[in-house]
Amino acid sequence: RKEYVDLYVNYMFNKSVQKPFEDFMQGFLRGCPARIWKMFFPEELQVLLQGRTTFDWHLLEKNVIYGQYKKLDQTIRNFWTVFHKLPEEKKRMFLAFLTGSDRITGYDLQCFKFFIEDPQVENPDESHPYASTCRLILFLPR
Repeated sequence: RKEYVDLYVNYMFNKSVQKPFEDFMQGFLRGCPARIWKMFFPEELQVLLQGRTTFDWHLLEKNVIYGQYKKLDQTIRNFWTVFHKLPEEKKRMFLAFLTGSDRITGYDLQCFKFFIEDPQVENPDESHPYASTCRLILFLPR
């Protein structure tokens, strides 16, 4: 029985997917040659491909660049006060709103920067925050 189970497991996890996996690997390596990936440690490659899963939210705040705002403006202080009180799940949702993903890929967290700008709308009380995900800008009405 052990031999049967070993053969069955080998078939299911190796033999049955061997051809599709080889096809995938060939296509993947055509676009991303293996020599490029060898320069990374496994942990670095995982962060590059999957993104960071833990964040220093205070470092994120420190790295923000403000447009038409100053760090000590009341709107900015209110924003960060509320942000830091959010549960982790909501902070990740904000990150997804800002960047399109709840992870930061390909960056050292200290190098990740985003912008908070005043959209300078006529009536800010009737405007909602919105984001430009490709330019990493949060438009935050006063």
